[in-house]
Order: sequence, then structure tokens, then C-alpha cells
Amino acid sequence: MVRRSRAKPSGHTQLVTPAPMGGRFAPLNEASVTRIVLAALDILARTGIAACPAPLAVQMVEAGANLRDDGRVCFPQSMVETAIARAATRISLPGFIEDKGLTIGGGQVHIGTGGAATEVLDSATGAFRGAQLNDLYDLMRLVGTLPNIHYGLRPVIARDMDAPFLLDMNTGFTCLKACAKPIGISFDSAAHLDPVVSMFDMALGREGGFRKQPFCFGVIVHAVSPLRYAAEGLEIMQRAIAHRMPLQICTAAQAGATSPVTLAGALAQGLAETLAGLMVVDTLEPGYPCIFAFMPFISDLRTGAMTGGSGEAAVTAAAAAQLLLHLGLPSTASAGMTDAKTPDAQAGYEKGYTVALAAQAGADMINLSVGMLGSIMAASPEALVIDDDMCGAILRSVRGVEMTDTAIDLDRIEAVATGEGHYLGEAQTLDLMKTEYTYPNLGNRQSIADWQDAGSRTIWDVAVDRTAKLLTRHPTHLPKDREAAIRAAFDIRLPEGP
Repeated sequence: MVRRSRAKPSGHTQLVTPAPMGGRFAPLNEASVTRIVLAALDILARTGIAACPAPLAVQMVEAGANLRDDGRVCFPQSMVETAIARAATRISLPGFIEDKGLTIGGGQVHIGTGGAATEVLDSATGAFRGAQLNDLYDLMRLVGTLPNIHYGLRPVIARDMDAPFLLDMNTGFTCLKACAKPIGISFDSAAHLDPVVSMFDMALGREGGFRKQPFCFGVIVHAVSPLRYAAEGLEIMQRAIAHRMPLQICTAAQAGATSPVTLAGALAQGLAETLAGLMVVDTLEPGYPCIFAFMPFISDLRTGAMTGGSGEAAVTAAAAAQLLLHLGLPSTASAGMTDAKTPDAQAGYEKGYTVALAAQAGADMINLSVGMLGSIMAASPEALVIDDDMCGAILRSVRGVEMTDTAIDLDRIEAVATGEGHYLGEAQTLDLMKTEYTYPNLGNRQSIADWQDAGSRTIWDVAVDRTAKLLTRHPTHLPKDREAAIRAAFDIRLPEGP
């Protein structure tokens, strides 16, 4: 298969840390990439995908697919290659404030939230409790403020919403009110998209506004492993396309459980399931804006439970990003899914290497990368703030060593070596200290003595204070008259704030 060229992306102006270009780390060699891609194509051609809705299957067969006697839809290699060749390579994700928008594709790394955690770690008590709508609001407000987080995909399920429609409507409203960056939400039913998009139009202040400024992408599970379509997900995809909502379509097989135990086999099946989603998009509207969330999860085979913080999770996420980058398809990886229950040393090292490897491999979006605990079953505002610090360093590492015309100045080296003997007062040092280097907001670089004199505070202590300070700020991007109109039209449960 011919690898598509990687054109330089052109994004919106960003008011956060710029997204660096990844792709230097390659866990798979060229032969392995070719073998996995060909295996995925063979899976689609031979085994195919089950549970395709009949009307869609008819369209696929008319386009060149084969329908087996057992109902599985199989896609010839040439058909899949044609879909890859005409798939969108760059996806525009506007923010509610447009200059906070992103361009996704080509290996430019963006950090975001994600997941469907049902618990929140309460910093005041140290106990876990059920996530509420106010927790979602606080987490998304932090996303809107923190500099190293580019987008906010709904991280928690508000358990105080007692009906699916109420949950979807209030999740959409809470995310848009809290965060002016691009947001992402999922839907329980295709029928919920119409009213949610109507609410988005009201928030933008004009009918049809969302079609022109789709600041929210739809997060849709299109496949159930192994190798079955999710009928509800395909219905939601079709309704999202009708509203011109960008798609992030997901597959998340678990190695050793719903995909092969070998990492290579899990990647091959997962890529086949990802490309099966592309075949749906290509059938409905070739080239429609779609980001492919290829997320090969890992099992702890001693128990069968999912492990998000393992070394295997790190390398497979990076490999998934490498495979999609090779094919020229916009990608989402999953990383930062620590198995630790608190933001401790285990959380730090598991998040550090999983997010770093995915970023270095060129994942366009990294979901679940911040704020999550307990194998994505819980979230923490304080962990989100700590992880933002971590991601600042990771994004800087992805930039690498930048060679400019003035990066190596032999005359300056001569002058300093024969003069004062240090570069601290040099004009170049003062000019570049804030661009060449990244500085932590929480990480402590004091001497031991100074740290002790300041109270020997841990990063958790500092994060608690910084989180509380950040949450005193309230977003202002949603005009009050539009919010009032939305509250009058829909059953919005988020309390009115400042």
C-alpha cells in the first residue's frame, strides 16, 4: 500500500501551547507496518464485519463489497484503498471561540480529556463518590483554562441525570458553557442529536450556526469487537453527518479478551475494525471529516481486567498512532489511563510513559491523557491540573532540538569562554528563555533546604491549592441572554452561576 504524503497542517491560531509535530518514535519497523496493514486488509476481505444494518449493507455491496452467506460484509482490498485515498486528511475542529480551534491530522499532537468515568476523587475527603453534573462542569472549566490541554472530551458521566436524554442534553450544555475550546460528547441515541444541535445553534446565536461552526465533535463507537458493527453507533454517525458534526469514531478491543493476545494480532484486528468505520463514512459521504480513534486496550491476563497503565498499553497506543499516520488518516490514541487510584508515583510513571510514547509516535489527538485514575473509572480535578504540568513537558519533548540559523553561534561561544564564563546575562539567553524552555506550574525545582523552609509541600498539596484558585474563575464566552433562552427551552439542571 502506498503511504500518503504528510502535508504540513495549517491550524487556527491557538491560545494554548502550540501542537508540536510528532512521528519520530516508531515502535514498528517498516516491514512490521506493511505486514499489519496487509493483515488488516485481509481480515476485511476474508472475514469481514458482522451486524451491518441491511440498508447500509446494500449500499456497500453496490459500491463493491461482498455479502457472505452468513451476512458478514467483506471489503476487497482495492475498495478499502480507494476509501483511504479519498478520506479527509485534515479535520478542522473550531472552538466556541474560533481562535481556540484546532486542525487535526498529519501527526500534529494534541492533548485532551476523555472517558466515561463514574467516580470522582474528592480532595476534601480523600474518598471516591459518584460523579455529578457539577463535577463535569468543574473538570471542563479546568480544560478551558489549562495551557497544555487542547480540547475537552466529556471525562465523566453525570450520575445525577436520571434519564439518557437528560444526560445527553445536560452534558452538551455543561461542556459548551464550561469550555470555549473544541469539545466532544457522545450520544445515547441518534434521536438526541436534533435537540442538542438546536441548543448549540441557540448558544451560537443563529439558526444553522453549528453547521458553520461545529465546535463539538461526536464521539461514536462504531464497532464492537471482534469485528461487528454497532448498529446504534452507525445510526448516530448518520445523524451526526446530517448535522455536519465532525466525527471521532472509536474501536477499543481488549487484547487477550476481544482481540488476539499477541500485540501484533491485536493491532491487525483493531486496524481492520478502524478501517471498517472508514468504509461506513466512505459509503455515506466520501471524505467526510472523521478522526479515527484506534485504541487497542490491554488485559491483565491474570484477572482479565483492563490495564491502562502497562508498558504494553503504551507501545500499542504508539503503534496504533504510527499505523494511522502511515495511512494518512487523522488519529486518536488513548493514553494516560493509569491503574493507580490516587495521583501517586504509580500514576506519574504510568501516565508519563503512555502519553509520551503516543505523542512521540505522532498521535493527532490523545484522549484520556489527563485527569483519569483507576483504569479510567474515576477522575480528579487535581490530577487534571498535575497532568497538565506533565503534558507541558511531554509536548516540549516532542518538539525536539530545534535547529535555527542562530542556534549555534560560534562567536558568542568564543566571547563567553574567554570572557565572563557564563551565558546568564547574554541577550540570546534572555530572548529565548521562555520559548526554548518550558517551566512547570506545579513541579518543584527548589533546593531541598528551600523546599523544607517553604513547608515541604507535595505536588498534591500544591495542586489542591492551584485547582481551587483556577475554579474561582468562571467562563464568559456564552452570552447570558443565550444561556437564558436555552434554559427556558430545555431542562437544564446545571445551577446558574456567576
